Amino acid sequence: MKLYAIVGSPNSRKVLAVINHLGLDVDIEYLDFFAGDNQQADYIALNPNAMVPTLVDGDLNLWESNAINQYLADKAGDESLYPKNPALRADINRWQAWELAHFNQAFGTLAFESVAKPNFMDMQGNAALIEWSQDKLARFALVLNTHLKEKTYMVGDKITLADYSIIHVEFFKEMIPFDWTPFAYVNEYFDRLRQAPHWASTAPASPELIGRKPNVQTS
Repeated sequence: MKLYAIVGSPNSRKVLAVINHLGLDVDIEYLDFFAGDNQQADYIALNPNAMVPTLVDGDLNLWESNAINQYLADKAGDESLYPKNPALRADINRWQAWELAHFNQAFGTLAFESVAKPNFMDMQGNAALIEWSQDKLARFALVLNTHLKEKTYMVGDKITLADYSIIHVEFFKEMIPFDWTPFAYVNEYFDRLRQAPHWASTAPASPELIGRKPNVQTS
């Protein structure tokens, strides 16, 4: 198996954490975002969205990080991250769908507009989108905070795919213009999960390395 990823990409980190957790032997090829590697024709042939990550396993070209993680857990025969119990699996699926449609859609938009654009792309963030995403994030952070009130993990009593989905933008949590003070349980959860070894090992060594191919020097 081969995974195409970008250093610091939240969705790449999500899949890399699961690969680490499962102890899978996967060839990792890092793309250079700033060199436009993900816009090249050979990569677009694998992933027409020109985004990461993409998993290649034989004849299968699989994109969308949550689908990749579900596939990897099933292929590894691992039921700790993705139990076959219908109720538990449905609960994991529910929170993965929720993070895509709501929480991390707001979080990711805010991070992109307020952090990624000005700091990594030399662009001005869209003020209307920043305001919209702040409002949405406040709404859905409350949902997450309520859910986590008496929980250590999203589903059950140990890390599952749902946790790697929810946590995947944590690198930008303190960088975005958002007041996390009212969401104590979310803060505790993020502080706890960012220390999880399989997740922590995927973090870029510094913000300057985000989007760069490893061992490529920047000026």
